[in-house]
Amino acid sequence: MVTGRRVARRRYDARMAKSKVVYQCDDCGARLSKWAGQCPECQAWNTIREAVAASRPSLQPVGSRREGYAGAGGGAEVVSLASVALNEQERRPTGLPELDRVLGGGLVPGSVVLLGGDPGIGKSTLLLQSLAAMAPTTDTLYVTGEESLQQISLRAQRLGVDAGNLSCLTETCVEHILGAVESRKPALVVIDSIQTLFSEQVQSAPGSVSQVRESAAALVRYAKQAQCTMLLVGHVTKEGALAGPRVLEHMVDAVLYFESDSGSRYRIVRSVKNRFGTVNELGIFAMTGEGLKQVKNPSAIFLSGSEALPGSCITVVREGTRPMLLELQALVDDSHLSNPRRVALGLDANRLAMLLAVLHRHGGVSFSDQDVFINVVGGMRLAETGSDLPLALALLSSFRNRALPEGQVVFGEVGLGGEIRPVYNGEERLREAATHGFRRAVVPKANRPRKAIDGLDVIPVSTLAEALDRAFE
Repeated sequence: MVTGRRVARRRYDARMAKSKVVYQCDDCGARLSKWAGQCPECQAWNTIREAVAASRPSLQPVGSRREGYAGAGGGAEVVSLASVALNEQERRPTGLPELDRVLGGGLVPGSVVLLGGDPGIGKSTLLLQSLAAMAPTTDTLYVTGEESLQQISLRAQRLGVDAGNLSCLTETCVEHILGAVESRKPALVVIDSIQTLFSEQVQSAPGSVSQVRESAAALVRYAKQAQCTMLLVGHVTKEGALAGPRVLEHMVDAVLYFESDSGSRYRIVRSVKNRFGTVNELGIFAMTGEGLKQVKNPSAIFLSGSEALPGSCITVVREGTRPMLLELQALVDDSHLSNPRRVALGLDANRLAMLLAVLHRHGGVSFSDQDVFINVVGGMRLAETGSDLPLALALLSSFRNRALPEGQVVFGEVGLGGEIRPVYNGEERLREAATHGFRRAVVPKANRPRKAIDGLDVIPVSTLAEALDRAFE
């Protein structure tokens, strides 16, 4: 009798272990023993959902799920860095030089790249054009969970690309995808998108935090072990961040963001993380009826080409490894509101407020009763401090209704004390301006080149008051 009770108890415990109920947060993935209205980890409300943590069998042994995650097949061994053989990483071109620039020269075998962007911005179009260019020389596999094969074929015909040699698979189960990949062993796999996949190991809906985390972990694990390159497409939230757990960006080797201003035909691919190259590198494309076209000379398209107008100032920024000419526009007008408007498109609004205060304190110009509008031509977004001085000059130019001299370029950081601070790669920026025909440059005193640049008159300034006087000469 005792033995029978023990057997029944063990069977009951086994059934309960297979169907254990847990409570999980949809935002951060935290697990709780009981339901709560607010997640104690991320402080989000009404995100706790009931889930069943079942241990269902997978297509691969349980022990292999966490072995060799970083490509070390077999047991781990402690070695010194001096004994590690350094081999040159062979990069595989994507067929699009602008995309290769962002990746640091191409795709590295065994790397995992995450591409995020707004819906309809052109992520699938970019990858389809790249895969069509790589298909004749590289064994590729395009896995989609959002479109049918007919839709992919119609898009290829509309873009005018030859995708006859492209292998496609419509599947959302990550175990089935890995089974197909292991049997075919392609060199490049594209997953469109990671939010549509689900794992049989997790009892939650596709797109949830746990499903995205486990599916991405399985794909990254296989990529490292088999030296297969993975390209994952990810959706973004309304705040512009990648949807899903934050750990997703830590798991992959490179994170690329597809950006575009509303109504603009230009698309920007920006690298925010790259283990095999530089970050903040830009790749610029133009959306046309035949797909994405590469912009080889971005400085030419971001300049208006018209005569100098009040409120316009040309600057040189450095994004990644490439200097680029941009036009900043400012509009200052009388305000009829108790609180004047401050609108900044492509720039930080807090930095605009700081520059207005510095102009009032050290430039003697007050904008307390003026509406101020700032725009970066072309839908670009600037984060570097080298745009401070051209922004201040554009504001003053619009306020005085007086245009800056034609053929003049400006860059420099403005401090709270009214001093003009230098920026990095100043000489390279000046050479880029001289290449495009600019004859005059207002730069920080510390950025004055050691040797004169042909055709370019460099005016060094050290204070904001000096810059406001010299820039309008």
